[in-house]
Amino acid sequence: MSLDDLETDVELAFDDLGDYEFLDRESRQELAMLTAALDADTDELLRRAVHLLFQSTTDTGRLDFHLRSTYDVTYDEYLSGMTYGEMTGADQFASGDDDRRYQF
Repeated sequence: MSLDDLETDVELAFDDLGDYEFLDRESRQELAMLTAALDADTDELLRRAVHLLFQSTTDTGRLDFHLRSTYDVTYDEYLSGMTYGEMTGADQFASGDDDRRYQF
């Protein structure tokens, strides 16, 4: 294989991406390169890309940041179906501003 073969394979892969008009030119070019280099199915590469983005966003804490700022929960809370307060039992105690808490 040579540089000319690679250029041909990338061009052919790029031409085959007609169903992916929602992608910009740069993304289609990168996808065509990956398709040619990895000899992989385009749909499979897109599935992998979504998985890698999700994993990266989760690992860096960006997913939790966005979930906390929008929904006031984390991904762990979503998976467990309970907030941290519910998990630790903190929600079952009276609030700290209850004046009768220490009266006998």
